[in-house]
Amino acid sequence: MSLRVAIVGSGPAGIYTAEALTKQAAVPLRVDVLERLPTPYGLVRYGVAPDHTSIKSIADYLRGVLELPEVRFLGGVELGKDVDVTDLLACYDAVVYCTGAMVDRRMGIPGEDLPGSVAATDFVNWYCGHPDMPADRFVLDSPEVAVIGVGNVAVDVVRVLAKTAEELRATDVPEEVLTRLAASEVKTVHMVGRRGPEHAKFTLKELRELGELANADVRVRAEECVADVTAASRQVRGNVEVLRSWAARASMGRPRRLDVRFWMRPVEILGEGRVEALRLERTRLVDGRVVGTGEFETLPVGMVLRSVGYQSVPLPGVPFSETTMTVPNEAGRVRDREYVAGWLKRGPTGVIGTNKSDAAETVRTLLADLANRADHDPEPRTDLDDLLAARGVSPITYEHWLSIEAAEAALARSLDRGERVKLLGLAAMLTACDREQLRESDLETG
Repeated sequence: MSLRVAIVGSGPAGIYTAEALTKQAAVPLRVDVLERLPTPYGLVRYGVAPDHTSIKSIADYLRGVLELPEVRFLGGVELGKDVDVTDLLACYDAVVYCTGAMVDRRMGIPGEDLPGSVAATDFVNWYCGHPDMPADRFVLDSPEVAVIGVGNVAVDVVRVLAKTAEELRATDVPEEVLTRLAASEVKTVHMVGRRGPEHAKFTLKELRELGELANADVRVRAEECVADVTAASRQVRGNVEVLRSWAARASMGRPRRLDVRFWMRPVEILGEGRVEALRLERTRLVDGRVVGTGEFETLPVGMVLRSVGYQSVPLPGVPFSETTMTVPNEAGRVRDREYVAGWLKRGPTGVIGTNKSDAAETVRTLLADLANRADHDPEPRTDLDDLLAARGVSPITYEHWLSIEAAEAALARSLDRGERVKLLGLAAMLTACDREQLRESDLETG
């Protein structure tokens, strides 16, 4: 008996699932990791700030999994476009969905759809070189910008906005994006939290990095840092202590300013044709709930970036709960021969490493289910390679991905910019793969 498994999504959850399968399976195994993009690693490549190289090194571990003999990377294959669930179940003994949480939650306030009001994930994808984001997606032409949220993603966005292009030059930011960051007119970045500093989700390490920026002063209001943290965790006490120290710190006259706000909630984005201001309301807690006090303030910002949480999106033909914004499952089992892992399974919680134990649980469920089916005759299986070839789909292989990596390293050398500079756009990536034939749909998304 041999086992074939398809994994949809090549981020940490998908690759950890592949690794768990190779460790737990007691029979010959082939794992195909399907990815709609030409590049693997998901949020490790497109969600981690470019100046956080220690976290990005996780890609080295994930690389080792993709290089296992039982594992195969198939990029440029999209569920719902190139293949559907029925196709995959005809080709594999089991399918595991690992597409993560790809979009930001909305705030649900008037003016949220004005040009200049955008999801923080779009901005992150832009400076991380995601092929869905063209170089001209953002023009930083406003002196003031608001970032809504006080988690690590919000801190990353604020930090990138506050740094000079020269400070980011040694990172893998695409050259076209770096040029736009160099032309930024942003002078003040407001980071806004609905609750108090004791409720903020950023880590102490991320917070301290803001205070070490050479190009920006940090401003915190002492009255917004009042909090009883005697019974709080060490992390929370550390955050509040750092924030209070900033409140007492004099301005150093640096070119940019970070304005960290607490107990303020967005109630309306104002503007005629585009974002011109953000209206905030002072808040307080009543029985654990955030309520408005009727005291308002308006910030003259030209862009609003919301970072108030991620959520998953439905996959074609896969069950999905609009209540939890996840795929309903029992220990990873969705329905017969279909499974889920990662944020799509449990919601956007935990850190990158949390996906490892999560994937292991799903794989235990999958293998137990298949063991219980072992006494049944195996169903005839279609070959995915033949199916894709009949549809004119030529996947991006792992060797193609290595060609993209090599092109990015060569670009960095030519620009005298660190170890890697990301190629921007799908067409550039396919050129690096020496792919002569491009589908029209490829060029449209590039």
